[in-house]
Amino acid sequence: MPGELTDFGEFVEASLPGLLRYGHALTGNPHDAADLVQTVLEKIGSRWTHVQRKTGDPLAYIRRSMANAHISRWRRTKKESLVADIPDAQAVTPADPFEHEPLWQALRGLPPRQRAVIVLRYYEGLSEVEIAQALGISQGTVKSQASKAIASLRLKMTPVVEEAGGREEA
Repeated sequence: MPGELTDFGEFVEASLPGLLRYGHALTGNPHDAADLVQTVLEKIGSRWTHVQRKTGDPLAYIRRSMANAHISRWRRTKKESLVADIPDAQAVTPADPFEHEPLWQALRGLPPRQRAVIVLRYYEGLSEVEIAQALGISQGTVKSQASKAIASLRLKMTPVVEEAGGREEA
């Protein structure tokens, strides 16, 4: 048993930064990403030897589990605006390293389903069929959500690309 925990511990230690980045891309903020990673790793840790033996690629299995858990969470939640602190208190929040990245801001602005489709397609490299299975939607919905997301990202990123090229918008 200690050998199994050591292997899982070593895996978590080596994979945690990448899993947190992936979770951040899925959820849109680092706090929800950390919760998502913790939830999935808790579930997988208890059956680590089975996951290693049966999946062949535990990292891909964990990423898929994270995507599924994230989708399940936003399907269950209501469209509420939750606040971290009481409105009267002024909270000091640490700076998000991606806060001023144009692509990250554009990605964060997408609806959850579109963001999940884009992350699974271009970050995880899944096919349309695999995305449809992971999200529990049809393949046509995957295509339409990806198309809408890419169109939205193009619109949001066009001024940034033109500014980088030396042209300014009037």
